[in-house]
Amino acid sequence: MSTAQAVEAVFRIEAARIIAAVTRVVRDVGIAEEIAQDALVAALEQWPASGIPDRPGAWLTATAKHRAIDLVRRKETYARKLAEVGRTLEDVPPPPEPADPEDIDDDLLRLIFTACHPVLATEARIALTLRLMGGLTTQEIARAFLVSEPAVAQRIVRAKRALAKAAVPFEVPYGADREARLSSVLEVIYLIFNEGYSATSGDDLVRPALCEDALRLARVLAGLMPKEPEVHGLAALLEFQASRIATRTGPDGEPVLLADQNRARWNRLLIARGARAMGRAGSGPYSVQAAIAGCHAAAVRYEDTDWTRIAALYGRLVQLTPSPVVELNRAVAVSMAEGPAAALPLVDALAAEPALSAYHLLPSVRGDLLERLGRTDEARAEFERAAALTRNAQERALLLGRAAAL
Repeated sequence: MSTAQAVEAVFRIEAARIIAAVTRVVRDVGIAEEIAQDALVAALEQWPASGIPDRPGAWLTATAKHRAIDLVRRKETYARKLAEVGRTLEDVPPPPEPADPEDIDDDLLRLIFTACHPVLATEARIALTLRLMGGLTTQEIARAFLVSEPAVAQRIVRAKRALAKAAVPFEVPYGADREARLSSVLEVIYLIFNEGYSATSGDDLVRPALCEDALRLARVLAGLMPKEPEVHGLAALLEFQASRIATRTGPDGEPVLLADQNRARWNRLLIARGARAMGRAGSGPYSVQAAIAGCHAAAVRYEDTDWTRIAALYGRLVQLTPSPVVELNRAVAVSMAEGPAAALPLVDALAAEPALSAYHLLPSVRGDLLERLGRTDEARAEFERAAALTRNAQERALLLGRAAAL
């Protein structure tokens, strides 16, 4: 590996911590990201001659902090910034490494709460979080979500401006504000994972790299907020779900249904991590979803799945977060626990839901129930309707295949 490659690899790993540490000084994530990039350029210029430091991450952080302090001194009077930052900025070089690693962790927590601030639209929160916390480039984010690179770049620029205009404080909120902001943070990580786990459009059903980014963010958040049950609930859910990723598609990328997956290939390490996180989870929506995923993970064979418990858990989830999609998932569990005849009325009742009018899984589930009831002509029509609604090529092929088989 060349020095330049080593620099870029280190920066990708440390970028979030560097940006977080600098944001504490300059109070602007946009400026902090620019300063972090300046530190990267300095490393690319100096390390080929001086060699890679023993602690490259600390070197980059110290360099970025030093530049941030210089910027603060140039822009504002020394005394005014002293009061704002709340610490002395002496005329000495910064320490070679962060004096207190815990401070960096605190800054990371502040950074993720800032990137996921509700003042931003959901798409902007996702893009900014992946950029600042995930270390993804604009091109990588655009490719992951199948949107143009200029569109992603614009979202990120507007997000930074919106945060600056709203004077969003670089802090972890408390009380009711913290609860509201935490739900935003969890939602962003959940949405990132789901887009990787089951892509809404494009040629690939699964995008593992996006799942890995979301899982890493969930683990970071769980480490930074060890006393928040729902954080552990989300971490457990993603660990369980990630354990099955390798078996969700066949050799050509075609979907493999849960009943047909090779459970011997499920990642037992991730399942064990999920179980440990579950031990610290609570009773909120992500924790309940994690319990459902845990039921699947615990079943050695598909036939061993405890569908009665899963249906009950979905019933609890409906009470916590009423949603037509959750109701549809509950209907699937009921069909497995009590039979398709018991579930069909539940699905039919959702037909008038506006939120599901273009949701391909509604006719897909209905088609499956009708097929199991022997109503093949109706089932075929439902599978064809579902295929017309989905934007994912692999799902479309699966649904058309099921229709053709009937």
